[in-house]
Amino acid sequence: MSSEQVLSNARIVLENDIIDGSVLIRDGKIADISEGASPIGEDFEGDYLLPGLIELHTDHLEAHYSPRPGVRWLKIAAIQAHDAQVVTSGITTVFDCLRLGSDEESGFPKGEMRSMADALAQAKDEGRLRADHLIHLRCEVSTADVLEHYDDFRDDPQVRLVSLMDHAPGQRQFQTMEQYILYYKTKRGLTDEAFAAFVERQQALSARYAAPHRTALAEACAERGITVASHDDATLAHVEESIGYGVRLAEFPTSFEAAEASHRAGLSVLMGAPNVVRGKSHSGNIAARELAERGVLDVLSSDYVPFSLIHAPFILADEVESIDLPSAIALVTATPARTVGLADRGRIAVGLRADVVRVHRPEGIPVVRSVWREGRRVA
Repeated sequence: MSSEQVLSNARIVLENDIIDGSVLIRDGKIADISEGASPIGEDFEGDYLLPGLIELHTDHLEAHYSPRPGVRWLKIAAIQAHDAQVVTSGITTVFDCLRLGSDEESGFPKGEMRSMADALAQAKDEGRLRADHLIHLRCEVSTADVLEHYDDFRDDPQVRLVSLMDHAPGQRQFQTMEQYILYYKTKRGLTDEAFAAFVERQQALSARYAAPHRTALAEACAERGITVASHDDATLAHVEESIGYGVRLAEFPTSFEAAEASHRAGLSVLMGAPNVVRGKSHSGNIAARELAERGVLDVLSSDYVPFSLIHAPFILADEVESIDLPSAIALVTATPARTVGLADRGRIAVGLRADVVRVHRPEGIPVVRSVWREGRRVA
């Protein structure tokens, strides 16, 4: 039997407009959008109706799974806690980041992230999850074993995004030693001698492995139609390199020069929503709000604070003259969907999935009141 429901008297945020009206949902899809007041259905009382948010890059599952150094939480329990937090932030599709590539200093051993992916599949099969979970593989190309780790995922259809990362000193995010010293020497309490040896080792690994591993991973993704992301591009040379690898998503460029070049080349430039909320980068790089003001910001990611993904678009709409609310919401819905080839969601439009969110916002911080995924209320 067909199932129907009406969400009425809402401020409906379309991709390029806001209308007052109602949405008819039938069998999990949007069947009709009508303007004007309606006496039937669930009364939104003027609250916003947004498309479900799409999160492309979040490390939050890892934070639940490994909440302290050396601690591993039960995988299913960690997944459920993560799922609950993203859904109540208005996120209906989430790309869970799984880190591939390890050395003696960081990362997970081979097989551990495969086990996490299996737990995600199990949780989905058992009906434990409220959001739609897909996989984003964060591949540390300067590690010796990253291709061995990737082999565990070569046939996994849930892998829809792969990022090519190099966190060695002098590369990408850490172009200056001041930043690297803060991240690795100060925080880990290394002596000068230990830190010097660590830097030398990381730079040698990058010089040996980064280029061939980028090539191998990009080719593997091209064969399977997986979207490839660059990470922390800083220079025009980095951007040209990314274009050559078929990159479609430029994650966290660290300079305006790299962000502008990526945007002009047709790559979707992704920055952190926490960067917008805080007004600056936590690592001292460029501010996302500045990229928005200059028209070269395409996608926002919650990164390490899930709720920032619903908060940041309202800040941009309030404070950046060139950005209205539909444009701001598109940064977390329509554009990320297009970037990774999810044509069935990301907008409130007839025929698309009924992934929608009710948001109350009298002023200041928005309140997520209800969430539907494929027409089923999940929060």
